Amino acid sequence: MDVSPLSSPDALSTLGMSTLVVAIAEIGDKTQLLALLLAARFRRPWPIIAGIFVATVLNHALAAWLGALAASYLTPDVLRWIVAGSFFAIGLWTLKPDKIDEDSEKLPARGAFIATVIAFFLAEIGDKTQIATVVLAAKSPLLWPVVMGTTLGMLLANVPVVLLGSRFAAKLPLKAARIAAAALFLALAAWVAVQGVSVDAQLPQPGKTESRNP
Repeated sequence: MDVSPLSSPDALSTLGMSTLVVAIAEIGDKTQLLALLLAARFRRPWPIIAGIFVATVLNHALAAWLGALAASYLTPDVLRWIVAGSFFAIGLWTLKPDKIDEDSEKLPARGAFIATVIAFFLAEIGDKTQIATVVLAAKSPLLWPVVMGTTLGMLLANVPVVLLGSRFAAKLPLKAARIAAAALFLALAAWVAVQGVSVDAQLPQPGKTESRNP
């Protein structure tokens, strides 16, 4: 996957889409519930926010790399249907309310920052926002805007919860957010199924050869 300058339209588009997708999908997600639990236990918002940032960057960088690696081994048609099917599945998954796992409630006996990094990184494994990061990276020729965008989306959804706690969380429109996230993922699935993925344009088509300058 190529790295593109910040001014690249593709980079900005990928950044915006990644931020929007994860921010909406994170509302009511188990990691947001975990953020609320961490805030209630430690009452130290800034170390918790820093921990969320570090855990998300590490987790989503790994997820994006796996998505890019998978894309490099798949043909455009296969990749198109895998990405479309994944977005469709995530859309249906989003409609189901999340509950925090019992294991997640057993927070590490560390300071607020270390506890948050460990708990958030582990809770994010296999979560729909991590899987969305894998899929977004697989469909995009640009890697860093996906990681930056999904990290920003996680922060947009979780920072208010950490700062304002249960007072803010109780007012979140969880049902509306789940429906909006599901609709967004289903729309992405349809768009990918029709338009294909961004990496298509980078791959040589069968029967065609690239022209080379003498």
